Amino acid sequence: MKDTNATTAPVIEAKGLGLTFETNDGPVHALKDVTLTVGKGEFVSFIGPSGCGKTTFLRAIAALEYPTEGTLTVNGMSPDAARQARAYGYVFQAAGLYPWRTIAGNIKLPLEIMGFSKAEQEERVERVLALVDLDGFGRKFPWQLSGGMQQRASIARALAFDADILLMDEPFGALDEIVRDRLNEEVLKLWARTEKTIGFVTHSIPEAVYLSTRIVVMSPRPGRITDVIESTLPRERPLDIRDSPEFIAIAHRVREGLRAGHGDEV
Repeated sequence: MKDTNATTAPVIEAKGLGLTFETNDGPVHALKDVTLTVGKGEFVSFIGPSGCGKTTFLRAIAALEYPTEGTLTVNGMSPDAARQARAYGYVFQAAGLYPWRTIAGNIKLPLEIMGFSKAEQEERVERVLALVDLDGFGRKFPWQLSGGMQQRASIARALAFDADILLMDEPFGALDEIVRDRLNEEVLKLWARTEKTIGFVTHSIPEAVYLSTRIVVMSPRPGRITDVIESTLPRERPLDIRDSPEFIAIAHRVREGLRAGHGDEV
């Protein structure tokens, strides 16, 4: 199992992590022997075939699933403790906005639950709407926004309480390529402005290479890490960087890692 020693302070650390689901048809081994360190301010993408455990790993970081083997810490705490400390925001595959609430009302929801004052709620909503380029849309309802704008509102909601970690589970998978490209650019700008640590699940090789400081390649179930690829691309990344030899070489290594993982399937 590959380990990677991030040069920055560890934010997420998994050692020998395994996760098995007990079902009526017998145990399902979702993750096996996952060892990984994510440093502060990194943008780490997880890529692999469907069912490889990449989303399960993200959910374990968020204390939505519980490992059955090994250890996992977030900011030096258990995932449960990190959740209680509001250490992360989570963006799901679907925007998950309540249709009866305005966009501002959806963003306010976690702030209301956490007991922020009305004045601070308003200030934070205004700030995160600006961060995701949705100024002036706070009074709109979800049905009045495009799919891409709804997903940006979902990102704003995850940013509202200003957690240091942002976990994103294939947030742009259902969007068309043009919208996806634009949101990829916006996520990079958002990351540059906020310097948050981002964990990002994707099925897209170009998306993983374009966004990430590191790409974690995972095998079919039971999910294992078959490669961790350090990006040599500059932090400033126009879309046409995808045509560069350096980008193509990294994408080729990701593709080879995915093929190798399939070759190891048992």
